[in-house]
Amino acid sequence: MPGLLSIVLTVLLTSSLTTAAPTAKSPSGSSVASAAEPSETVPLASDDPNGILWNTTTDTDPQPIRGELGGTILAQQNVPLQQQNPDILAPPTTDHNTIPNIKWPFSLSPARLNTGGFARQQNIKQLPIATSMAGVDMRLEPGAIRELHWHKTSEWAFVLSGYTQVTAVDQDGRNFVGTVGPGDLWYFPPGVPHSLQATNQTKDGSEFLLIFDNGDFSDDSTFLLTDWLAHTPKEVIAKNFGTALSAWNKLPGEQLYIFPGTPPSPDATAPEDPQGQVPNPYIHKLSEQKATQLAGGALKIADSRNFTVATTIALAEVWVEPGGMRELHWHPTQDEWTYYISGSARVTEFASSATAQTFNYVAGDIGFVPATYGHYVENIGNDTLHYLEIFNSDLVVDVSLSQWLALTPPELVKAHLQISDETVAHLSKIKPYVVGATEV
Repeated sequence: MPGLLSIVLTVLLTSSLTTAAPTAKSPSGSSVASAAEPSETVPLASDDPNGILWNTTTDTDPQPIRGELGGTILAQQNVPLQQQNPDILAPPTTDHNTIPNIKWPFSLSPARLNTGGFARQQNIKQLPIATSMAGVDMRLEPGAIRELHWHKTSEWAFVLSGYTQVTAVDQDGRNFVGTVGPGDLWYFPPGVPHSLQATNQTKDGSEFLLIFDNGDFSDDSTFLLTDWLAHTPKEVIAKNFGTALSAWNKLPGEQLYIFPGTPPSPDATAPEDPQGQVPNPYIHKLSEQKATQLAGGALKIADSRNFTVATTIALAEVWVEPGGMRELHWHPTQDEWTYYISGSARVTEFASSATAQTFNYVAGDIGFVPATYGHYVENIGNDTLHYLEIFNSDLVVDVSLSQWLALTPPELVKAHLQISDETVAHLSKIKPYVVGATEV
């Protein structure tokens, strides 16, 4: 029996030696085993096409079909809405799970109508995920006044059309008057009283986008001059100003909000002030700022580095040419509130945990990107895409995927992505911001 066991062990040992990995001679002459070939640990990314299926110029009947997936709608359809949202109706196969809604069209916001203009807003009631910022679209006819008021939050504005004159007085009694036009900005810190009035430099007055650094903000809760005094005894008002009671006989009995007025001179200056004017202007002529030209478009940035007074809201104004895109990136600590001025866009947001979803935007739409969400903005139309990236921050800050990978040791990048040295060398060590159209 011991002899038989010895024979069996000898056979097994011989077999294992003949099936072992091949050996190679080292420079010193000793034998070393060769390394095993790397193997896939997960399936490779699919080559299935996930491009845009149609855009707003389509004259076809859009259906929830992508490749062999989906089927036609047999029930009723809202075709114009489906034409505006191709990636909701027929999502890319790379989409997975869902994220909270990040799109709101101003067209669905109820308008508050007044003699002289209107206002419509978006806050967490319309877009619950946008807890850090809210927006208002306001229109004033020539001479119309958005009455003297103040807010708990900062107020930042981008002029969409026409010219607006703003006034303010800070907590130290220093005053300011300035006029801004299309593409310009203003900013008022919390609690600083101010007013807005359209000039008659254009026949239609002005329209502007207001941003507030709190998603729960409502323009209906503004502290208005007439609202305050309408709810203060007249005797107290007369005593405060040292006048007769009759001086206040025509005091409005409720708030004015927006009301007609005489168009101001565009060149108006602030009243003489013993305290002087505010040290940092409340306006910024962004329209006069030169844009940075990029491979796929252009970019302007306005934050506390060049608009000193704006310490809680910052802006990147972006243009993307057809076929181009705002590169893959994310913002480390700042939420992004996006407003689309012209063109058609496609945005996929990555929320970690294998969760990503694609949305589409057209002019007048609002988007929202929570801090740290990876995303891009692609021009899917035939015209230049023009939009605003607005942040609850004093600075515009982002992390570029291309720059991150380009500045990481190449072998580490190749181990992750299984790409060639040629592809690694193509990565940009300088942020591209906006990349041009590429044949895929």
